[in-house]
Amino acid sequence: MRALIAFGDNSLSWTKKRFENAFSMRYGMKQLCQRHQFDIIEMPECGAEGAALRHHGTPTVIRLHSPSKLIMPFYGIGKIDTNLCSAIENRAIGRATAVSSCSQFLADEARRKLGISRPIEVTPNGIDVALFDGSDQIDIRHKYGLSKNRPIILFAGRLERRKGIHLCSDICLSILKHSEVDFLFAGEDTDGLFELELHSKLGSEKMKGAVHHLGKLDMRLLRSCICQCDVFLLPSLWENCPYSCLEAMAAGKPIVSSDQGGMRELILDDENGLLATNGDSVSFAVQIRKLLDNDNMRERLGTAARRTVETSFNDAHIARLSLDHYHCVIAGTGYHKDNDTRSGECRDRL
Repeated sequence: MRALIAFGDNSLSWTKKRFENAFSMRYGMKQLCQRHQFDIIEMPECGAEGAALRHHGTPTVIRLHSPSKLIMPFYGIGKIDTNLCSAIENRAIGRATAVSSCSQFLADEARRKLGISRPIEVTPNGIDVALFDGSDQIDIRHKYGLSKNRPIILFAGRLERRKGIHLCSDICLSILKHSEVDFLFAGEDTDGLFELELHSKLGSEKMKGAVHHLGKLDMRLLRSCICQCDVFLLPSLWENCPYSCLEAMAAGKPIVSSDQGGMRELILDDENGLLATNGDSVSFAVQIRKLLDNDNMRERLGTAARRTVETSFNDAHIARLSLDHYHCVIAGTGYHKDNDTRSGECRDRL
């Protein structure tokens, strides 16, 4: 296997990272276990950290976030690399005492496409809403020289195809031809897609507003952007239970999101946000215009989004659900007896 990875270093780069993660975790846990005793160990599946771990009788939970078999097609990764990554991740999943997922969507996908037949505990991600109540914010309009009168539409995340960055040139152009708006793109752009997908395509167009790439931001500046934007844009082609959405909801912002995956478990259309057709830039532009034209709608949806997080996704509530599951795993059941009921409550929380 080492020779295979060395031979195809570029084509098998994801597989190489999985092996590095797996043996780094094994070494790190060996050091920790010499000094500490653990009741339970939880690991994500997406880095295959548990593939080489020696459990020594300690119960383990694999938490599903973004399995390689489900997301790698969005990155144009080769079939061999995808299959090897999936095999390594599946080894970790198969060795775990129990499996959990951040959304019912991903739990269902894991059963259908990954062949996981055992019960999967559904516990969404949680967030500390108080982080978005503080006064320790940076004035982003002053920092980036933005007009005080223009609404701000924010995209926050990696600038990559899975996050829908290739849709944004058409979305921006449709809005900026008629509206004085600032689009802000905050996130790492490792493949230069901002220049390729946005700057080069919009550079020759006459627009009333502007598009800005802020780069990768520290958490204080990112939270300031979220708290001071007028609309939060989430055009991802595939999402599970993204923190970017929870952060915008905690900040009380109206969200325009794809109608796919786990997003339907966070956003209910016209109740606590707006859903657009996945992959359809026209649909996103239509929903954004609704918000730009209606101050009351922005306020209503933002308030409902904040209330949703306070009720169903606050960190204390999610911590209690997680502890319930851990106790069941330690007790030997590996599955919360009320899992299906709690998943339904999560979907029907509003």
